[in-house]
Amino acid sequence: MKKLDRHIGMTVLTAMLVVMIVISFLDTLFGFMAQLDAIRANYQLPEVMRYMLLTTPKRIYEVIPVAALIGCLSGLGSLANHSELVVMRAAGVSLVRIGWSVMKPAIVLMLIGLILSEYISPVTDQMAETGRKIARSADGHYSDEGLWHREGNEYLYFNAVEPNGVLYGINIFRFDDHKLQESIYAERALSQGDHWILEGVEASQFHDDKVESRVAATETWQTSLTTTLLKVVVMKPENLSISGLYTYINYLQKQGLDSGEYKLAMYKKALQPAAIFALVLIGMSFVFGPLRAVSMGLRLFSGVITGVTFMIIQNLMGPASLVFGFSPFVAVLVPILVCFAVGAVLLKRAG
Repeated sequence: MKKLDRHIGMTVLTAMLVVMIVISFLDTLFGFMAQLDAIRANYQLPEVMRYMLLTTPKRIYEVIPVAALIGCLSGLGSLANHSELVVMRAAGVSLVRIGWSVMKPAIVLMLIGLILSEYISPVTDQMAETGRKIARSADGHYSDEGLWHREGNEYLYFNAVEPNGVLYGINIFRFDDHKLQESIYAERALSQGDHWILEGVEASQFHDDKVESRVAATETWQTSLTTTLLKVVVMKPENLSISGLYTYINYLQKQGLDSGEYKLAMYKKALQPAAIFALVLIGMSFVFGPLRAVSMGLRLFSGVITGVTFMIIQNLMGPASLVFGFSPFVAVLVPILVCFAVGAVLLKRAG
């Protein structure tokens, strides 16, 4: 029986990995073509190649659920086409036993996704985005692709954060009773632990009847933003780790700011293992149910349609939860539960 488990598991795992590599390659190719249109300043072909290489872990992570579904259909479909599944069932092997053998490769993909999303992708994505923004700026310090952030009565704008805790292109706007009191621009900021040192400072203070300006080589900046939080701020929510999202959600709530977008990204990442299992269950139900006697091409086509439909529904319900005010957790969980229910019903009928 162990040989049977190993045979099913290796067949399905190989198919899943091949599909994951193929989809990731196509996604990277299309991404590379899109980046060619963004070439300017110091952001040339070598920088584009570096950017694509560093964002590869994120691309792999994003296609894992669909790769698991299509790989399951391909691997089990191959066994079905060679009548191996018929022989297994005739020998008394239950669907539960076969299903557990199929789920083992899904666990491998789940672990790959966990490692990529928590430990590799957040680091490489930050390196990629920081390098891209700085290279695309004319002077290497400032770009029009920066981000805004609010801290109390201060509105902050900065272009990029290097992994070692260096900020570029900082704008600080301080308000009091909805009136602009001071604006500060600095070319660069260096973290000193409990405070920051601004370099190349140009500041203006606004009074009722006059404006005072000052220029300084360096200046101290007191802020509650740490290098860890700033690394989170400059990244898109979907590019952050679960731990990074959780930390920033707590920070936003303490500041009285909306954290819905980051909660949505956190739930998507946290529930991805469940999504993988649900889609693999759907794949199994197709092979043992309505698609057991069709060609491999039709199975793969059905897998692509199902995977794309799942992603579209989840991507629609997520933003809808932010607009209409229901829980992002529910928005992420409902498509997964639907897949579980459909897969369980089809497998029960097949059994």
